[in-house]
Amino acid sequence: MRIKLATALSTAILATGMLSSAPAASAASYPVSTFDVTLGNTYTRGTITWYNRSVTLTGEHKSVDQNYCRGTTAFALDAEGHEMDRQYSYVDDNACGTSKSFSFSLVVSSPGPPIVRVCLDDGALQPPITYLKCVRYGRPS
Repeated sequence: MRIKLATALSTAILATGMLSSAPAASAASYPVSTFDVTLGNTYTRGTITWYNRSVTLTGEHKSVDQNYCRGTTAFALDAEGHEMDRQYSYVDDNACGTSKSFSFSLVVSSPGPPIVRVCLDDGALQPPITYLKCVRYGRPS
C-alpha cells in the first residue's frame, strides 16, 4: 500500500512540476503600438496591445488647466471603418490640471479590430463628450 501511495504521490508531484514549468502566454507575444494624440499642451499617450478579439489601451492623459479636463476615448473599427466598440477612460482617471494614468479594453466578437481610433476628449462626466482630436492606428502586421 505504501509503495502505491508513494508512486501516486511522486507522479502527482512530477506532473505538477512539469505543468508549472510550461511557458505561459504573455502580452509580449501580442503586437503593441504606441499612440500619441497631442493638442497644444494637452495629450493622451500610451500603448495599444492587440489581442485576437480585443485591444487594451494603457497610457496617460494631461490637462494644463484645472477648469478644462481631459480624458481618452477609443473606438474599435473594422476594415471599412464601421464602429465595433467604444470605450472611455473612467471619470476618476480624467485629468484636470494634472496628468492621470488610464487603462481600458475594447472587445469585439469577430477577429480584429484592424483599426483603433484614439481621441483626446473634454473629460465630460456624461454625454455629449467632445472629441478634441482623434488619430487612427492600424494593427501591426
